[in-house]
Amino acid sequence: DMCNYPPLLLAISDAEWDDLLEEFEEKSYLNAHRWKPGQDPYSLYAFNQRESERIPSNRALRDTRHYRCTTLHYDPDLPSTTIVITFHNEARSTLLRTVRSVLNRTPVHLIHEIILVDDFSDDPNDCLLLTKLPKVKCLRNKRREGLIRSRVRGADAAGAGILTFLDSHCEVNKDWLPPLLQRVKESKKIFIDRSDFLPSISAAGFDWSLHFKWEQLSAEKRAKRADPAEPIKTPIIAGGLFVIDRSWFNRLGKYDTAMDIWGGENFEISFRVWMCGGSLEIIPCSRVGHVFRKKHPYIFPEGNANTYIKNTRRTAEVWMDEFKLFYYSARPAARGKSYGDIHGRQELRKSLKCKSFKWYLDNVYPELKVPDDSDAKSGVIRQRQNCLESRIVKGQDLPVLTLAPCSITKDVPAAIQEWIYTHGQQIRQQQHCLSVSTTFPASQILLVPCNISDGKQRWQKSGTHLEHLASRFCVDSEMALDGVESSKMLVISPCEQSAHTQRWEMPFS
Repeated sequence: DMCNYPPLLLAISDAEWDDLLEEFEEKSYLNAHRWKPGQDPYSLYAFNQRESERIPSNRALRDTRHYRCTTLHYDPDLPSTTIVITFHNEARSTLLRTVRSVLNRTPVHLIHEIILVDDFSDDPNDCLLLTKLPKVKCLRNKRREGLIRSRVRGADAAGAGILTFLDSHCEVNKDWLPPLLQRVKESKKIFIDRSDFLPSISAAGFDWSLHFKWEQLSAEKRAKRADPAEPIKTPIIAGGLFVIDRSWFNRLGKYDTAMDIWGGENFEISFRVWMCGGSLEIIPCSRVGHVFRKKHPYIFPEGNANTYIKNTRRTAEVWMDEFKLFYYSARPAARGKSYGDIHGRQELRKSLKCKSFKWYLDNVYPELKVPDDSDAKSGVIRQRQNCLESRIVKGQDLPVLTLAPCSITKDVPAAIQEWIYTHGQQIRQQQHCLSVSTTFPASQILLVPCNISDGKQRWQKSGTHLEHLASRFCVDSEMALDGVESSKMLVISPCEQSAHTQRWEMPFS
């Protein structure tokens, strides 16, 4: 559990503070796992260990803020914060630099404590020895838990009313903390991200595969920003470094602790904050450097890709409503992968009376366009010499689906026999989509107005069969082939590999 640490230092002079920092035996701490000549300096940590060890932990940094930031004043009675730093087998030089930069560049009264959460690193002393630094505590997991559960453990142990999360490979710059605490004090439902040495006109974004990316603000948004120091609303945060009111963090449901190791948690918490009554901001006057690595230096027990898919699938299933179809379309490997029990998170969403993902797209991230079907697969759905066809029938509002001889002329199918398989797994012709009257066997396949949120309109190719997703039955032509003219309808039936009436040639993958 919590390891020994010096008593909290509330009233302390700058000279005493400097003495405490000087007492730390940095050289012996760093010597334990130093890079040795002949070793690949990138192999252990996926960044240059040799260079990291050459850079002093308390080096001077250029002030990278916009000059306007230096003119701002913050309340003299800002609340203090608990700083939670989680790590697993981090380079000692980098971990120490993260902690020392916080101690060196933060007004002492604003640090309630620094809680290091050691996620079962090989050497427990990586964490334990740092408790000799002022205000530093150490929690060590008894087994590998991953970033998400480790952060929750640190937050649960925190004594301050405001939580600040940092990665273990960061370096904070001058006056990084007061602008963050000021915004949280002003509005407790704001969730703050740091600006990370990026141009102050950047915000965060993502695509439908839930791949994070930095984006330039649009010219329109840039024009509206009269003050380069003012906060930037962002649809999502990078996830590594942020500040939040502790009671708001707890009421919101902390993190989804069924997520593993790393990845996807920033989407889940970002959607939840916006949809459940809060907001996310990047604060340009808070500058924190962060090492972005090209690969992970540690092991994912289930594999990197599987873990990311599990975590993002949980996010899509709980928060993205019918728009999760576009996630699966962009990340087909996610289909069918297990993602655990989400009942508790769905209940949390209900109890918090959160808004819909459509509201989020319309109001928070209109830049994320719903895919149109201009690049979707299209063509005929054929069984031997017959093709699916839509037919207008007198006295009926909607067209009727039939099976008719394929009428391809010069390799161009007739419009009534051409179908588009959309990103939302619909089979569409103009504004009408294939659906069913009920999800029972022998239920008739109908053409109805397309509606992305109607689960009965979703289909997928399964080998030579065309499967209806809600019922798990397959398109069957038996009644269309056998019936008299008045009852030639296509139906869904239990899928049978050997049934020739269920075999189709389709242009869809």
